[in-house]
Amino acid sequence: MSGHSKWHNIQKTKGAQDAKRAQAFTKIAREMIVAVKEGGSGDPNNNSRLAAVITKAKAANMPNDNIKRTIEKALGAGDTSNWESITYEGYGPSGVAVIVEAMTDNRNRTASEVRHYFDKYGGNMGTTGCVSWSFDKKGVIIVDNEDGKLDEDAVMMDALDAGADDFEADGPVFQVTTDPDAVTAVADALSGKYKLLSAQVEMVPQSYITLTSEDDIKNMRKMLDMFEDNDDVQSVWHNWENEE
Repeated sequence: MSGHSKWHNIQKTKGAQDAKRAQAFTKIAREMIVAVKEGGSGDPNNNSRLAAVITKAKAANMPNDNIKRTIEKALGAGDTSNWESITYEGYGPSGVAVIVEAMTDNRNRTASEVRHYFDKYGGNMGTTGCVSWSFDKKGVIIVDNEDGKLDEDAVMMDALDAGADDFEADGPVFQVTTDPDAVTAVADALSGKYKLLSAQVEMVPQSYITLTSEDDIKNMRKMLDMFEDNDDVQSVWHNWENEE
């Protein structure tokens, strides 16, 4: 499997953040509100889930004022939002494994829409656990090296010294892998020196599938686009290795 393809998968999952920044911020804010409510605290030092979402928000260039307002909203007595996290699993064209992480205030609506996307583009929604066994939960940090000026060895040593488990040069980026619980600390250590494109807990495939049929490739792209554009969907993880 090529490193570029793995990064492309992550990019496709996250969507074009520059083009859809407002939508990305809305989804992160929703995740932050749930983290505050379920964690029982607006202090990231006492709420590890909130700390992880803040790290994700900062990597996405969400302004600090937005982060602060979102936390204050979640702590406010007037906030009556009732969001809950739910995960769907299934298969895309030719058996591509797909995990859809959603945050919804209406389970029936979201389940119906997710199932529709699977069915419409040659896949099918499965039962809980049908594909997640083939993924590993890891902290993944993407360091920007598009201009090629960063010293690979120096970045690697900084990442490992900060507590990273693995490091990989991945085309125009460096990919740093951590234990899920360590992603915030490692990202904080690296953000002072480098530009982070992404920093979050991800479902990383143990193996990848390459689609060869043009119809399968077209349907897979359309399916991912539909998931990405759905307001309830937070993240989509899959094992499609796109060879472009």
